[in-house]
Amino acid sequence: MRRVRVVSWVATPGTAYFLILTMDLLKNNTLRHDSKVRQVEVTLDAAGVRLDRYLSKALPQVPLSRVFRLIRKGEVRVNGKRAAGSQRLQAGDIVRVPPVRTEAPPPPPIDGAPVAKVAKRVPSRLVEEVRSAVLHRDDTLLVINKPAGLAVHGGSGVSFGLIEALRAAYPDDELELVHRLDRDTSGCLLVARKASALRTLHALLREHAFEKRYLVLVAGKWDLGKKRIDMPLRTDLRVGGERTVKAHASGKAAVSDFRPVQFFSNRASLLEVSIQTGRTHQIRVHAAYAGHPVAGDEKYGDAEVNAALKEFGLTRMFLHASSLSFVWPHSGTEFSANAPLPADLAAVIDRLAAAPNRGGSRSFRGRPGPRAARRPRAR
Repeated sequence: MRRVRVVSWVATPGTAYFLILTMDLLKNNTLRHDSKVRQVEVTLDAAGVRLDRYLSKALPQVPLSRVFRLIRKGEVRVNGKRAAGSQRLQAGDIVRVPPVRTEAPPPPPIDGAPVAKVAKRVPSRLVEEVRSAVLHRDDTLLVINKPAGLAVHGGSGVSFGLIEALRAAYPDDELELVHRLDRDTSGCLLVARKASALRTLHALLREHAFEKRYLVLVAGKWDLGKKRIDMPLRTDLRVGGERTVKAHASGKAAVSDFRPVQFFSNRASLLEVSIQTGRTHQIRVHAAYAGHPVAGDEKYGDAEVNAALKEFGLTRMFLHASSLSFVWPHSGTEFSANAPLPADLAAVIDRLAAAPNRGGSRSFRGRPGPRAARRPRAR
């Protein structure tokens, strides 16, 4: 075994800094970080970077899925406390970095012979898919029309997501997600190209200065008119680690405004929803709480309704982020973006509109969930 000193250049939007790692090179070409736990102080240059992003750059040979696992298991700590991968680091924070075994980088070519890459590459098909989904690109951000079925980032069981594919498509940019969409949700998604833009947009999100609108098809005839649902949401973990969100007074504040757009007899209703908060599964849980679950939603929806709507061509959850807008605080300029309804969802609407309202067909009139006596609060 021999000890080597590796200097890793780490770039953040608009800045660069160096990490010097001491490693052991074993006989099986496995690199092992120094066996001692390292306490790394976050510099001013790295302030505002997500913990998972910071750690992935500090451990460049470690797969992203393993970085996520280290964070989930609590092996990585910030200021002595467990932290989520989404936590933004501040200058002066102390990050606990555990010792990690990693594969050695490939040896240099001999006599010009090519050497296979150890790290997995993002499939070219996925890179082209996300490149074609770019709705807008300027010096500060990208707007993506995210395809349904594509996770926003790699993680548990997912090798690559939208952000990894974008980084492969635009390798000279330091791209960061501004917000997230569920894997099965399509539509507008913002990606920052500069750290300053990321900080500004996150501040706007915290101040609820973003306007985000969605188109959603729900089961049954929505009979609540324009309705604000003000109900806290609590995230629970089921057996096996499946994440489930519940409407519960002990949860975090969540506000959704529903407005009916089109009715399809008693089968379904098309609604526009604007959200004042951005909780996990917010629209899906609020719609189910109101007695009209999202069509095609396998987690919170109605299995019989989903099966009936498959006859109209609905093969996925009908939830689409149709538009977003905000005002840049430094210039007062309004920014807005729109994503058209995908062809598969538009076809479902056309078929529902053309379908006769036959008395023998099953209709869903909506029903309250477990809290039958409690209706959504209106303001």
